[in-house]
Amino acid sequence: MKLISFKAPNTYLEGLDELVRAGVYSSRSEAIRIAIRDLLKRELNWKAGNMPASLMEVD
Repeated sequence: MKLISFKAPNTYLEGLDELVRAGVYSSRSEAIRIAIRDLLKRELNWKAGNMPASLMEVD
């Protein structure tokens, strides 16, 4: 994996922290990776059969 950085509004970070505290995700990073994966699946119309294998699992 590559490390990236970006700016996000405090409200986004607070929401991420709430999800982590609730145990929905183990970390902000995990939540963001899953959100990016889901965005790519939706926007690029990837189906499970033709989605790149590297996107099938998120660590």
